[in-house]
Formats: sequence, C-alpha cells, structure tokens
Amino acid sequence: MTDFSGLFTPLQLGKFTLPNRIVFPPMGLAVCEDGVPSEAAAEYYARRAQGGASVVFTEGVYIDHHSSGDNPLLGRFSGEDAYAGWGNVAEKVHARGGITIPELWHVGLIYSGTAKLAGEELAYRPELGQVSPSGYIDPANQVCDPMTQQQIDEVIAAYARGAAKAVELGYDGLELHGAHGYLIDQFFWKALNHRTDKYGGSARARGQFAAEVIAACKDQLEPGMPLVLRISQWKMVDFDARIADTPQELEELLAPAVEAGVDLIDCSQRRFWEPAFNNDSDLNLAGWAKKVTGLPSCTIGSIGLDNDFFVSLEEGTPSGIDTARLDDLMRRFDRGDFDLVAVGRAMIAEPDWPKRVQAGELDKLKPFSPKVLEGALLAHLED
Repeated sequence: MTDFSGLFTPLQLGKFTLPNRIVFPPMGLAVCEDGVPSEAAAEYYARRAQGGASVVFTEGVYIDHHSSGDNPLLGRFSGEDAYAGWGNVAEKVHARGGITIPELWHVGLIYSGTAKLAGEELAYRPELGQVSPSGYIDPANQVCDPMTQQQIDEVIAAYARGAAKAVELGYDGLELHGAHGYLIDQFFWKALNHRTDKYGGSARARGQFAAEVIAACKDQLEPGMPLVLRISQWKMVDFDARIADTPQELEELLAPAVEAGVDLIDCSQRRFWEPAFNNDSDLNLAGWAKKVTGLPSCTIGSIGLDNDFFVSLEEGTPSGIDTARLDDLMRRFDRGDFDLVAVGRAMIAEPDWPKRVQAGELDKLKPFSPKVLEGALLAHLED
C-alpha cells in the first residue's frame, strides 16, 4: 500500500501552518448569478474545508476593471452584492476551520475560456475595451493595439484594489491567475507578447508585468498573508503552448516574480506526471518551478484519476480511480519535487478525499464525471 504520510505533515505558508499538503484548487463552476456566489456556492467551498483541504482556493474572480471578463456565471470582485457574496464564502470556510484564498483574474483577449473545447473561434470584442500586451488574440492574429503604459497601470491598480478587498472580506491570502492564456499569461507567452519595452523581448522582461502586479498586491496584504502565482505551459486555446522551452528560460521568466515577493508557485498541468521539458529529467512543471526559484510549489493535474479534465468534458467520460498514479505522485512528493498537491475533480466527487486517503480508504473514493460537476453545489445537502 502506498505510504501517504508525507501528505499529512505540516507546511509553513506565510503566517499559516498548514496541517497537510492537500489543497482544493480554483475551479470555475459557472454558477454565479451576475458574478455573485450563492449560499449553496459558499457551502460547496466550506464542505471541501470540512473534508480536510488545508487551503480552499476560490474560482477565478474578475477584478474591478472594465475588460477583466463579463461572464455573469463567473465570480467578480466588484459591486457590493458581489463583495457580500464572496465575504460569505470566506466566513463559511472559516467556520469549518479552513483557510481560504481568492484567485484574482483578468482574461485579456481570451473571453471564451472553453473555445477549444466547444470548437468555437475566438472573437475580439472591441466594445469591451479589451486589452493585451501586443494585441494578439492568438499567435497569428493581431486584433487591437498593444496596451499603453496608462492601460497597464490601470490594470495593476485594479489588481491592487482586489487585494485590498480580499483583506477587507476576511480572506487569508491571494492567488493571481497567471496561467491558461489569460492576461498575465499573455505577457509570459512570447507567442502573444511582441513588446520591445521593459515588458517584452527577453524572458525576464516578459515576467515584469506579473512582478509589478505582485508588488502592488503585496502592498495591500497584511504581513504574513501569502501571495500565490498560478502558471501553466498549456493554454485554453493551445494545449501545446509553452511559456518556457528550457529550465533556464523558466528561471529567467519567474525571477522578477520571486524578487517581487511571491510566496508559492501554483503550477497547472493537465497531467501531473508529464515532464515539463524535453530533457533527461522527469520533473514536472511544479518540480522545475521549485528548483529554479527556490520557492515552494504546488502541483495539479488529474491526481488520482485515470483521464484528464478535458477528456471528461469532451467525451462525457467518467474518470475512474487510478491508484498507480498516486504511487507516482508520492514518489515525486517524497523526493521533494513539490510541496503542495491540488486535488480538483477528485475532491468535487469526494469532498472527504484527504480524510479518506489518510485513513487508507481508497476503496471509498468516488469517480468523477461531468454529472458530478453539475450536481456539486447540491452534494452538501446529501451528506
């Protein structure tokens, strides 16, 4: 039987001593009403804290900027009704003994987050005043002008307001969505960042925008509140995209974020077991992020399941339990590749996933399916 004891050791993250290494990651459910999470949504997050997640991250929430995103089913950090709803989420998670961190989000030019899955074409929407580093909606299509310095400053200020609001609402830290092809990631990704000023050109310059957002947000957080940066190689519009082709390029890209004071690198992969680079190492993205920055990292990607999220959604195929992959997870964890493990779909299906694993009750873990996702907000009523 796999030894999972390492996952149940404490970890210092900012001022918090986490009781274990399992976290519930940001996963958008598209169930808000005009950006406001319901009471059921608050209970959904609280139930994962009750089930043993050491940190509960909220879904991505749009910052208070005119083009950060406009899907009314996704959360927003603007308006008193939304603030009240997200404050309720923090209160409910705390009542179950959990730590909770919101993920702040600006989509840039990528408004249709499921475009590749739905077979849709990305569309530029000028009426929203969309912004991006160089105006490219994909690597071949420039649809608007590059961001001016004034526009960059306005977005950074909006992130800072979001950080201040997170503190006011009682959250315990902050995560910045710098992955999946959205705005911060559009600066990281050289296929979309063609700038020749301080924000583009070299890998280090491509990391400058993220660093300035981090610094502005850190100024608003209370001492000891952790700031997390989520990164990825893949994008919603290109699963094969890369922000770095070598570990050296990744190190240069993330160096400004490290200098700005980021506390944890959250590394999104579709499959955690896949190597990050074409070299002789089997390190995944979280392994390399930790190695090149010296910071703690978090891994994610089909943990405990036998297919990835997109296969589940595209084919409507349930994801079975894959204990062999858990063996590989622990091999990597025990050798120090990463510090935290984010369990998404498996913890939607089984809110008590951490407790079940700690007790050795792998036979009681439930498989994930799209139907489970649809009913996730009602699951707590059946417990």
